[in-house]
Amino acid sequence: MVIKKNGKTLKMSTSKEKLTQALKQYFGFSSFKGQQNEVISTLLEGKDVFVLMPTGGGKSLCYQLPALISEGTAIVVSPLIALMKNQVDAVNGLSEKEGVAHVLNSSLNKTQTKQVFDDIKAGKTKLLYVAPESLIKEEYVDFLKEVKISFAAIDEAHCISEWGHDFRPEYRNLKETIDKIAKVPIIALTATATPKVQDDIQKTLGMNNAVVFKESFNRPNLFYEVRPKVDVDKEIVKFIHKNKGKSGIVYCLSRKKVEEFAQLLQVNGINALPYHAGLDQKTRVANQDKFLMEECDVIVATIAFGMGIDKPDVRFVIHYDFPKSLESYYQETGRAGRDGGEGHCLAFYDPKDIEKLEKFLAQKSVSEREIGMQLLNEVIGYAETSMSRRQYILYYFGESFDPVNGAGAKMDDNSANPPVLKDATKDLTIVLKLIKKLEEKFKTKDIIAVLVGKETPTVKSYKLESSGFFGKGALETENYWKSIIRQATVQGYLQKDIETYGILKMMDKGVKFLSEKSPSPFKIAEDRKYDITQAKADSELQVQSGGGLDQNLFKQLKELRKKVAQKQGIPPYTVFMDPSLEDMTVQYPITIEEIAKIYGVGEGKARKFGKEFAEFIKTYVEENDIERPDDMVLKKVANKSSHKVFIIQNTDKKIDLEDIAKAKNLTMDELLSEMESIVYQGTKINIDYYIEENIDEDMVEDFMDFMNTSESDSMKVLLAEFGEELTDEEVRILRIKFISDVAN
Repeated sequence: MVIKKNGKTLKMSTSKEKLTQALKQYFGFSSFKGQQNEVISTLLEGKDVFVLMPTGGGKSLCYQLPALISEGTAIVVSPLIALMKNQVDAVNGLSEKEGVAHVLNSSLNKTQTKQVFDDIKAGKTKLLYVAPESLIKEEYVDFLKEVKISFAAIDEAHCISEWGHDFRPEYRNLKETIDKIAKVPIIALTATATPKVQDDIQKTLGMNNAVVFKESFNRPNLFYEVRPKVDVDKEIVKFIHKNKGKSGIVYCLSRKKVEEFAQLLQVNGINALPYHAGLDQKTRVANQDKFLMEECDVIVATIAFGMGIDKPDVRFVIHYDFPKSLESYYQETGRAGRDGGEGHCLAFYDPKDIEKLEKFLAQKSVSEREIGMQLLNEVIGYAETSMSRRQYILYYFGESFDPVNGAGAKMDDNSANPPVLKDATKDLTIVLKLIKKLEEKFKTKDIIAVLVGKETPTVKSYKLESSGFFGKGALETENYWKSIIRQATVQGYLQKDIETYGILKMMDKGVKFLSEKSPSPFKIAEDRKYDITQAKADSELQVQSGGGLDQNLFKQLKELRKKVAQKQGIPPYTVFMDPSLEDMTVQYPITIEEIAKIYGVGEGKARKFGKEFAEFIKTYVEENDIERPDDMVLKKVANKSSHKVFIIQNTDKKIDLEDIAKAKNLTMDELLSEMESIVYQGTKINIDYYIEENIDEDMVEDFMDFMNTSESDSMKVLLAEFGEELTDEEVRILRIKFISDVAN
């Protein structure tokens, strides 16, 4: 080992004592954390090193310290500009001299690049941070060949593996590029790698003989919780208000949701800022710095935020959308409680979000589909498990955990409040026998239709009612059977054939289960409400109130709605939806302005129907001496940020809906959500031109007739009636037309 002192280069042994001196000199620490000392010593001996260390374990120091005390420059391959900037600032802060650490990437101009090259040639630069895309540039490779390189560090090494997240093809060629530059030891570091990913990283980097240092993935101070994604905006606002003044991160999958939700938090008195790759660099850096400097409490972000961000006191990490893999989930939750203090990891789960990801995977290549489905199944398994969530995560990363006596044993919702388990062995047997009898040719909804005795067009056309299983599960709900099939898929009894989207196939485990006289028990959590439609119907808006709805007021509001609807000659649900009435029984709005803030109501509807309801509620509040929970009202963001005007103008011009969506970078699902919001809030949209072009005229007439007599406009009711003839999308489009034409 070589160390610099008073300008002279001295050779020294890599004893623990000497390294501890260097640690104190450069970082001000008196002792190493975990296996840091052994990692550094091994690297300085010229051996390849693979480091698996949880977030907050001190990975960066494992390559920063040896780089600072070695002759030459260490190349550090890092995936994100934000991460590089953070690290470079931190290293340069350790030294009085300029240029100890540099970034080399496309953001530099010619003068800045020359300065970097000059500092490296002069021996000033100890750490050179590069993105993999930059390292392969010929001019950089040619330059680095001519200078002394101490070693190469690959940070966030899981990016190398196609099994990891944030996969980029340049990572696969890193070994070849490094070998062109110099024959030096490599240190690869990651906080998230399953045994399979670890193996892939080592093979790709030619590190099969590397010394592996693996620390426990267990973070005992983190509390893991999963909730059904019901009324999620209110749930999160309420949670953050309970943790007022604490630092937190909210992760969303899309940039659009990040922007919208950051605004929603702001109007509800929460000091929040957005962060995603679509923001200009200046704004991104400013928002990140404000979070680090505690000028902002909450960052709402995509996964572009957080890699390597060294903020020790993040107290909560919330997942608005469930991530695509457990690697991502572990990495992101790992940003909480890095100082060993409190860290609450709260995720909201809706199986429909997973279905969207499955549809997206269906468009990928066979290998990507298989990998993606395995990752998704692990995510579903984690969300729906009744076992210790900590045990589930650690098992996934190849580590055993004692859920009774292990560190952090009671630190998750399942361990703190164990769900009631139901033995569903008999029901699984029925499902597997039916799938086998029907020769593995049908989807989940068809299997469920047979079990509950529902004569759908598919059941009739294939004569499935004569299968012997028809109505055999009629005593249970459709949602119950859906849960059995989902859990059987997660646990490896069944698989969904994604190529023939959704067809259920038997796995070896399922075949074996049927052949055994007394198979292992199959248990599921009894009281989970992961069917979100059902959960909404049961508990929409109750969570926010901290109690049940005012049932008395709810009945009276339904009567009032009926009278208003009769006067107008329209179905009652087109005045206000049931969830809107329920919210009124929680919020007790007594002005038109307050009615406009109610769930599913906008200014148009409030002006049209709100007066009678506000006056009625005001009288009710006074007569019953009710204290109104003003702080419970979730304020909504002004509509200026939405696409309302653009959508109305373009539908007036009869522009194709797909083109409208494309123009605003929206999916069709997002566009329809915007349109639903517009019509339910009382504004007309004319989409007859699109419907005439795309949906059968008789079908449209049947749908409108049904809506006129239906007591509900819920998708559940409409799909039960039209789900075989119309797609979900077509049903939503026709519902938008009806609400626009009739209610507005």
